[in-house]
Amino acid sequence: MKKYIDTGKKDTRSGFGAGLEALGKTNENVVALCADLIGSLKMDAFIADNPDRFFQIGIAEANMMGIAAGLTIGGKIPFTGTFANFSTGRVYDQIRQSIAYSNKNVKICASHAGLTLGEDGATHQILEDIGLMKMLPGMTVINTCDYNQTKAATLAIADHDGPVYLRFGRPKVANFTPEDQTFEIGKAIHLQEGSDVTIVATGHLVWEALLAAETLAQEGVSAEVINIHTIKPLDAEAIINSVAKTGCVVTAEEHNFLGGLGESIARVLAEKHPTPQEFVATKDTFGESGTPEQLMEKYGLNAAAIVSAVKKVVKRK
Repeated sequence: MKKYIDTGKKDTRSGFGAGLEALGKTNENVVALCADLIGSLKMDAFIADNPDRFFQIGIAEANMMGIAAGLTIGGKIPFTGTFANFSTGRVYDQIRQSIAYSNKNVKICASHAGLTLGEDGATHQILEDIGLMKMLPGMTVINTCDYNQTKAATLAIADHDGPVYLRFGRPKVANFTPEDQTFEIGKAIHLQEGSDVTIVATGHLVWEALLAAETLAQEGVSAEVINIHTIKPLDAEAIINSVAKTGCVVTAEEHNFLGGLGESIARVLAEKHPTPQEFVATKDTFGESGTPEQLMEKYGLNAAAIVSAVKKVVKRK
């Protein structure tokens, strides 16, 4: 079993900021737009280097999406930045009509996603955004797990032709993926081989899945751990090949179980390889105010919850 090391906790939004800064130096067509949250989105370095390629739109997110769509017509690659709640729910019509329908090359970059937004509470903790965005035809949906992967994904989506939703977060979390990684859109990453159960995780739950696998190994359960950073297009082949070996699966995500990664995997398995599945996700509920740790514990989004789900699903094989 490969041991992954936390090299130091970092926030994934800073990984986005680092990636955007690098793109500012290497791709002259990259431009950035923000809805009055420059500091929260870590866009400062890009702006300092490229003041003429940044547009401060203010608290007018719908306008930001329309402007971004227009910029693509001139060959620009716009990266929009605001909270996930404002990047999706508030502007869904503009994204659908102006970006997705016409396949505009806009990169919708969304921070402060999920419960780990923390104390700001339910109105800002969007848990439906993956579902909203994956339902749009042609939209690529990416949910990264740590600082290094977020930086790599930011670089990769600039070379991808078409609309992208890139989801990341506010808190400092384990940074454990390679610093020099190549990010392949739509390609799952096998973090650990196993024979008794497949754990498929995305975003902040990937590290928790690795911690759960360590606990399970001590109890004699061999867990295969897969990092799904791209929810759409989904690497169905990797999932089917894994569950064909293990015979059951647990999906883990910081999102509502309705419309998220788990539901996408359930569809693939229902069509290709029916398999017992348990879901670690929020259960059709809004969040509340609290620290990220308190909320992940209360809503069952941590290593302990994954271990519990594995014990349930193994009995269903």
